[in-house]
Amino acid sequence: MASSSEKTALYRMLWRWHFYAGLFVMPMVLVLSLTGALYLFKPQIERWEERAFQGLAVAGAVAPSAQRDAALAAFPGAAFHSYRLPGRSGDAALIHIALPGDKGMRDVFVSPQGDVVGSIDPEWRIMQIAHDIHGQLLLGPRGSWLVELAASWAIVMIATGLYLWWPRGRGAAGVLWPRLKQEPRVLWRDLHAVTGFWVSGLALVLLVTGLPWAGVWGSSFKTVREQMGWVKGAQDWTIGGRAPGASEDAGEHALHAEHDHSAMMTGASHHHAHPAPDRLNAIVDKAQAEHLPFPVIVTPPGAPQAFGAKAGPTWTVRSDTQDRPRRITIRYDAAGAQEVSRDTFADKHVIDRVVGYGIAWHEGALFGWVNQLIGLLTAFALVALSVTGFIQWRRRKPQGGLGVPPAPRAPARSAAVLAIGGFFFLTLPLFALSLSAIWLIDRIGRRTLST
Repeated sequence: MASSSEKTALYRMLWRWHFYAGLFVMPMVLVLSLTGALYLFKPQIERWEERAFQGLAVAGAVAPSAQRDAALAAFPGAAFHSYRLPGRSGDAALIHIALPGDKGMRDVFVSPQGDVVGSIDPEWRIMQIAHDIHGQLLLGPRGSWLVELAASWAIVMIATGLYLWWPRGRGAAGVLWPRLKQEPRVLWRDLHAVTGFWVSGLALVLLVTGLPWAGVWGSSFKTVREQMGWVKGAQDWTIGGRAPGASEDAGEHALHAEHDHSAMMTGASHHHAHPAPDRLNAIVDKAQAEHLPFPVIVTPPGAPQAFGAKAGPTWTVRSDTQDRPRRITIRYDAAGAQEVSRDTFADKHVIDRVVGYGIAWHEGALFGWVNQLIGLLTAFALVALSVTGFIQWRRRKPQGGLGVPPAPRAPARSAAVLAIGGFFFLTLPLFALSLSAIWLIDRIGRRTLST
């Protein structure tokens, strides 16, 4: 049984870890919580964003190929990349095109009658901006590292916070609910600790399910899966904001390299000696008959595929719903529009299915509005943790100092500390690297003060 001095040393050490974690993580938690809360409602926000292109007349509807041609005619020299089926009767079709001269992409909305009713730069869509802030802080791969570092420290912050919260013989007041009539110091402490306890489980799930997207952790996880033979089919989530295995610019280079080929394969170019048959109408008919979850994307032969998959010789119909267990990808041959393969969630390796369930939960899509509500409450609780933690720090912070909790006179060396610390070191590489740097700085600072 641990002695009183050992327990004190452990408490002080974990308090310092919690302090350092909070100091770094709290600003990031605010950003990630607010953008994450927004992203939970991606289907509703995107439908609102496209409201001007919905509820249109359906009389005199033209074929999908005519809608595609109208979009290409509105942007001369553009290349056709994909066709998104209307979500509801009367909605415009979304034609995703690549502008000439490497000028980026456009989402072009075409009415059932074949009239272009609007276009949006996909990079400036509300959810794309929220996604880029949430995953990369608008800083590219380096931003992804910062997000991963914050997530790693947030996991440690929650784990150490639970230890500090542990009742140790106290009653339920201040443990399960805050003591609202106490002095401000006790009140803010209770609000912080009690909120942290109630949200800890849900917050840990959100943080852990976000790690497969992270640059360092996701790449390491991908390598382990490949070495262990835990891969079956294409990975359908990005790593550090890029397609799996893609270099920083590889995705863009591949995108532009496919423009001309994509146009020729879909009839957008008239300079090819033997153009492939234009099967868009037949493929859209087959896609509609499948009744797949929205959004349903039809991609022609030769066009870039989702998540960095190589362009193939087949037509692809893909349900890109955020509820990943319901995703289906069907491929049809270019000549006869006959089905050649069908990939479902059940066909993936069990590891990828576990990750898929986690991502669907993370994005609020696994259980519909219930999942969204739980995610929203979790995000608000994390915001409350950030605010109450900051207020506590400002109230305790001495003039001209950080207010770091006192270090234990002797380091805690219990088996539990070694086991927990070792687990975090092995599973959170950026946490291990940053903690080593903090330990070194802390040691140098303490030696400087003692001399």
